Amino acid sequence: MNFANINHCWGSLIIEELSRLGVDYFCVAPGSRSSPLVIALAQNKKLKSFVHYDERGLAFHAMGYSASTKKPAVLISTSGTAAADFFPAVIEASKKKLPLIVVTADRPPELRQTGAAQTIDQVGLFGKYTQWATDMPCPDANIAPQFVLTTIDQAVYQAVRHRGVVHINCMFRQPLTMVKTSGDLKIYTKPLGRWARSHEPYTDYVAGFESAAVPSLKRVGTRLDAIKRGLIVVGKISGTNEAQLVLQLSEKLGWPIFADISSGLRLGQNHSHLIHYFDHLLLSDKLQNKLYFDGVLHLGGRMTSVRYYDLIHKQKPLEYIMVLDHALRNDPNHQVTLRIESSVGNFIKTVIGLIKQRKQSSALKVLSKANQITDKLIEKYIFEDGRLSEPCVARMVSQLIPEDQGLFLSNSMPIRDMSNYADFKASRVCVNGNRGASGIDGIIASAAGYASGLQKPVTLMIGDLAALHDLNSLGMLRGLSVPLIIVLLNNGGGGIFSFLPIADFKEGFEKFWGTPHSFSLAGAAAMFELNYSQPMDAVHFKKVYMQALKSQTSTIIEIITSREENLKVHRLMEDVIKESMN
Repeated sequence: MNFANINHCWGSLIIEELSRLGVDYFCVAPGSRSSPLVIALAQNKKLKSFVHYDERGLAFHAMGYSASTKKPAVLISTSGTAAADFFPAVIEASKKKLPLIVVTADRPPELRQTGAAQTIDQVGLFGKYTQWATDMPCPDANIAPQFVLTTIDQAVYQAVRHRGVVHINCMFRQPLTMVKTSGDLKIYTKPLGRWARSHEPYTDYVAGFESAAVPSLKRVGTRLDAIKRGLIVVGKISGTNEAQLVLQLSEKLGWPIFADISSGLRLGQNHSHLIHYFDHLLLSDKLQNKLYFDGVLHLGGRMTSVRYYDLIHKQKPLEYIMVLDHALRNDPNHQVTLRIESSVGNFIKTVIGLIKQRKQSSALKVLSKANQITDKLIEKYIFEDGRLSEPCVARMVSQLIPEDQGLFLSNSMPIRDMSNYADFKASRVCVNGNRGASGIDGIIASAAGYASGLQKPVTLMIGDLAALHDLNSLGMLRGLSVPLIIVLLNNGGGGIFSFLPIADFKEGFEKFWGTPHSFSLAGAAAMFELNYSQPMDAVHFKKVYMQALKSQTSTIIEIITSREENLKVHRLMEDVIKESMN
């Protein structure tokens, strides 16, 4: 409680209270206006800090850490556009319902709207993407120090209780450093005596205990029993325990499961109810005609598969029951008939005793047989000529990555290729990706943060445009305590657009959508002093990937592919699978 000045005092109270609330990971961008906060952080030896020069990448790193630990990370920036650079990650964290605490330093009120340097309107900067926000006044001895502590207590409670982003905008006047000022701060902080002697936060929040939070439980069981030809759909759920409960529920209902790659049910889960290749199977109209579903039980987040949503839109099931652990709508087809706010685990534990035991459905038998055929076809054709196609790389990564390590999937093609071509018989791993707003920005930073939180090696599968978008974040990798292995699929542009109808627009497709380039990341790897390999075939890829795992150092493995050949490989695989269903 020995402070140089009032700024130092408030900064120390903020950092210490965050620490007492269990927040211990601070991501800092260099700057001057935030010095009172950073000085306090540097003096608090209990806390971990991560420093990066690019605020945008730093914010995605913090979000990735939160995704793996489910704990809030703290972002600290100076004023001006530095704070604005947090916005893309704030949006992603908000969409993914991740706790994140954003602390932005700001100029005092007399400098706002005056043309002062590095001053923008930071109040409400992140708009509706924050769960809670406050504009802290400049530190002032006329404001009780308890105000600082209770404000931080409320911020962390909002972030954790509602799993969202909170924004604390902190105005500071000079001095920003440890300059001694007049005034006795011991008298000012005297009301904090009890707090200072303890190791507890000033305000304790205790949330009410919640079970399944489902009204009229019998009615829910009755509605599930009324579904004759049901389907379980699983998006992002919380972990292994919930995944096992989903399997138990499917066994009682006798229904097939379509599980997203993010669900934790796709890798290392060889269960007869899991239809791993459902996205491929839905290519067959003949198979679809055997599969009318009159009811869907959708557990967790949204699905990556467009074909799934097309199927449901076409079939229009009479009942669509969705279980999510937050209140936001997740219903792009506007078909949900019953929306239950509950964790998936609590829901299943509550309703599994209310529903009747059933035999395996006819749809499960049809889909299970087709799933086995598809697995054999993929294994046969994907390695046929030894070339490194993008589906081949996805399958090999799924087969080679060790048990319980992390797998981070970039948006566009990498997550789709892993979803469609992963070997479900391989090891069980922790899967994540930025599927909130589904952008390609900040992917390397997010994966680095994910590795920091997981404290296990992570493999990132990423496309070339996403990698070029986030090159600055390669600077994070040397400071990681665990390795990040980047499997970079470089097809010289935006490969996903070749699969979309816009590819027929020949006049401008290549320039505006294909966005061709001739860059390789070999130079970037050298610049950031990272290991680098460019394997030419499947045998070589296996060798360098296993070497990277063994070396325990961050590595870039760049696979050069062709967008035209990539499209052909995908179409060939789809045709082979579709033909087998007819």
